[in-house]
Amino acid sequence: MPQPSDPRPADEAASARPGAVRALLRVRGQVQGVGFRVFVHARAGALGLTGFVRNLRDGRVEAAVEGPRAAVEALIEAVRRGPAGARVAGVDVRWEPPRGEVGFRIRVDGDA
Repeated sequence: MPQPSDPRPADEAASARPGAVRALLRVRGQVQGVGFRVFVHARAGALGLTGFVRNLRDGRVEAAVEGPRAAVEALIEAVRRGPAGARVAGVDVRWEPPRGEVGFRIRVDGDA
């Protein structure tokens, strides 16, 4: 159940999978133009995670992932290595309450 300070609608918060966690990742380095989003999409799918990945205008890649903590942590480790051709300078991780994401998608600029 959402806490009184939870800005999400009750039905959105309740739709999160029990035991799920959410991490927002912001990846710095040479991470655009090297298949990074496709890499994250494939790894997230293999781990059964939900959420999204997208390029940011400042050259970083952002991903929001939800699922069991062990699977989210496995994705974070994969992101720290990145695909061939990428050079990951750092990954900022912010843990958030799950939002009940459905599926995993590659977002393009302007997606909500």
